[in-house]
Amino acid sequence: MSTDVRPIAASELPDWLRALNTGFLTTAPVTDSDVDQRAEYGDLARTQGAFDSETGRCVATFRSFPQELTVPGGAVVAADAVSNVTVSPTHRRRGLLTRMMRADLTAAKERGDVLSTLIAAEYPIYGRYGYGPAASIAEWEIEVARTGLDPRWSGPGDGGRVDLVDAAEARRIGAALHERLRAHAHGTINRDERWWNLASGTEQMSHRPYKESFHAVHHTADGEPAGIAVYRADDQWSDAKLPQNTVQVKDLIAVTADAQRALWHFLCSIDWVQKVRTGYRAPDDLAPLLLPDPRAARLVTAADFLWVRLLDVVRALSARTYAVPGVLVLEVADAAGLADGRYRLDTGSGDCARTEEPADLRLDVSALGSLYLGDESAVRLAALGQVTEERPGALALADAAFRTARRPWCPDVF
Repeated sequence: MSTDVRPIAASELPDWLRALNTGFLTTAPVTDSDVDQRAEYGDLARTQGAFDSETGRCVATFRSFPQELTVPGGAVVAADAVSNVTVSPTHRRRGLLTRMMRADLTAAKERGDVLSTLIAAEYPIYGRYGYGPAASIAEWEIEVARTGLDPRWSGPGDGGRVDLVDAAEARRIGAALHERLRAHAHGTINRDERWWNLASGTEQMSHRPYKESFHAVHHTADGEPAGIAVYRADDQWSDAKLPQNTVQVKDLIAVTADAQRALWHFLCSIDWVQKVRTGYRAPDDLAPLLLPDPRAARLVTAADFLWVRLLDVVRALSARTYAVPGVLVLEVADAAGLADGRYRLDTGSGDCARTEEPADLRLDVSALGSLYLGDESAVRLAALGQVTEERPGALALADAAFRTARRPWCPDVF
């Protein structure tokens, strides 16, 4: 049975969306609105489908789009963001994903994208395409009664205040705060107009209906917004008519520690709320340690999240900063032939170039992706057999140079 893999035509969007829903086990019907939205924001040249030659039906989906990723030091690099990857259960193990991935990464390299990113639904799939887990997430459930926070809290003690705003105001404030956050927080990505449309309910997807949220903004003593929390609450009561409600944080952006402290205290002080779920945060997020009793925050999720695949090693390594100066010669293996070669990196100046010098470290491009944002240890990867040290001391230097004081964090699913 042959299968045609190619960019889709506009007329094939409904079939493509049905295949997408099938892959993600979604039974929601494809609406005219779904098709219109995809036609408006999706680049069909970067939207691939696999079509069964006998039935003509779309049986696999793949889409990529332009993205901006903040790297250590605050620079922004152009990324090829991969999403909407599915293969229907009737057509698995036939190389369809490999064909779509190869076409997309080749095009991304030709476009001049520095790297590719994705959120891996399943762990074992993407390493063979050169991706490495580069940023993780954690989620806590806070038992409010155990936090030790003052239940009579009425506002931050720094002269600031917390105000509730509507969705339109939250969109304006949130967009500005996110731009401030991603100017220095490595691992963050840009949020485009459609992201804010979906977040504010201006646009909706049939399989993910918009739900109203509360929006709490922290203002400094000077009246400037420094943080925003977007949250929802359930409606649970015991048989004895006691409240057992949980707040679910959907988004929390804070550009100062005071704003973060104030917003978490606010969320833990809402009447009738017994628990607060933090949503996906950085693994070293301050939230638990802002509580007088950090044990009130129970870790409920700890997992890989953002995966990175380098396409242009010279530009990628030159874009970020490093913790200590030194020189490393990296020999990178890439089965796809997109990033393989030997590179000399001066971590003091940030200069990187191809070289014929002897290698200090040998590693696969997927391991370099794991190191890139500073979350992984070169020493750990060597223990796992993913990095080989050719010059004594090179592992220690790479570990010290690539690691960052704060762990990278990508707040967004894409």
